[in-house]
Amino acid sequence: MEIASFIRRKIGNTISRKMIHVCAGTMIVFWPLFDVTHWSWRLNILVPAAMSVKLFYKGLILNDPNDIDVQNISRSSSPSELLYGPLQFGILMMWLGLCKYMTVEGVVIMAALGIGDGIAPIVGKYYGRMRYTLHPLATEKSVEGSFFGVFLGTIMGCIFFLYVFQMPMIPIQTLIHYGLVSTIAEASSPGNYDNVFIPLVLHLTFFRQ
Repeated sequence: MEIASFIRRKIGNTISRKMIHVCAGTMIVFWPLFDVTHWSWRLNILVPAAMSVKLFYKGLILNDPNDIDVQNISRSSSPSELLYGPLQFGILMMWLGLCKYMTVEGVVIMAALGIGDGIAPIVGKYYGRMRYTLHPLATEKSVEGSFFGVFLGTIMGCIFFLYVFQMPMIPIQTLIHYGLVSTIAEASSPGNYDNVFIPLVLHLTFFRQ
């Protein structure tokens, strides 16, 4: 958070917000350090749980636009924004840590949301030239951000997490499918609900049997 605050002052809050987003997503690299034979593996959700409580408090109760977390994480210095994407992300991490711990589904969802969705706005901000909107409820995206951010970010994130977890590598055709679905889900997600919509689409598309 301190590094993000420094980046926000020097560059802007788009980079600081997405740096926090990507770093939070890569927290699952610590999953293999827990002992699955003991109940304590569930403590992997401790940090996202604490952050979720803090975001809820600062977004709903404290309501201070000058708070450091509001400045670093929100788009417009509005405390209520913490209750949307950031809080949704924290709750998702708790769900993954308890229900999808050390699974391929957990890897794919966090690769798409933590890596792909985190990188896409940065690519779009600085290199996006071709803009599009899939439907009236979706926000404007860029082709560059969707391809180099979400699509390639999902694929590379999956490869990275699977390597760290020492899990069998997913066939490239399947990785491409995950990347495509993640890209479409991110582009069509309504408003501030991409942190819920993307995991839901992936879950229903590939893992509901």
